Amino acid sequence: MRTGAAAGHRGYYHEALLYDCDEALLAAVLPFLRDGVAAGEPSLVSLGDRNTALVRSALPAGFGVTFLDGGGVYARPAVALRAYRRLLADEVAAGAAQIRIVGELPPVAFGRSWDWWARYESAINHAFDEFPLWSMCPYDTRTTPPEILADVARTHPRTATADGRHLPNETYTEPATYLRQRREVPPDPLQRGAPLIELDDPTPAVARAAVYAVATAHLSADEVDDLSVAVSEAVTNALRHGLPPVRFRLWAGDGRAVVTVSDAGTGPSDPYAGLLPTPGATSGGLGLWITHQSCDHVAMQPGPDGFTLRLTTGDPNVAG
Repeated sequence: MRTGAAAGHRGYYHEALLYDCDEALLAAVLPFLRDGVAAGEPSLVSLGDRNTALVRSALPAGFGVTFLDGGGVYARPAVALRAYRRLLADEVAAGAAQIRIVGELPPVAFGRSWDWWARYESAINHAFDEFPLWSMCPYDTRTTPPEILADVARTHPRTATADGRHLPNETYTEPATYLRQRREVPPDPLQRGAPLIELDDPTPAVARAAVYAVATAHLSADEVDDLSVAVSEAVTNALRHGLPPVRFRLWAGDGRAVVTVSDAGTGPSDPYAGLLPTPGATSGGLGLWITHQSCDHVAMQPGPDGFTLRLTTGDPNVAG
């Protein structure tokens, strides 16, 4: 049986938690966790170092809350989705009637890579809806930009408050609609210059060779390998599912590499493409999902002239 505000709710009960001081954060989080432990529900915390220490210090020693490595869980959106789905499935298999999670995105999410984290916050409404999950996603209004807070309201069905209310968000948008809407993605500063390599209709092998020829001077060996895999998948997808011409561009510098793969098509029809494996797909149908596992930022950019996939390996938020 589900408890608290989620009593009687089926599926995922997804809330934002907006706070402007430590006291407001604790006023919402502590009762949420205490009630969960009292009800025998798995209660988990995945916060940054500062807020983890804050919550730990406010709870009795040995209190039955599990603290996760927030940095590891939120390495990349598709990685977080995969990790949480596995965790939730394990808890349900062990008999959990409800699972409580407090989880916040890392500060790096609020830079040029916000678009794919916004997609994550929307997609989890669908991806976690098969589980009896109640989660709070804290956002510090002192440091979160207003445009991101607007996205938070559109991707969370409700907002929890420090005084115990659970308010519906009037601008909440169903994920299938939200994810299909075009989002403006800031260009990487490297793109102000001419690409180091530009290819028309390359084979995947030629695209991989281009990555190794240039990116090796700017990335670690593992990063180059990951980017080459992502590029191979992106080019294969464009050749197989897009429309000609397929255009490959590569920039590198400042410890990162940026690749764009463009074609004249409209891009994927699945709103969850990249974040979740395509249902029923074989290993040959997981290209976008693989790119999201392999890169530090993936931007999907439909436009009047076609579709562009931008892959970044290295810190996507380096100032230009």
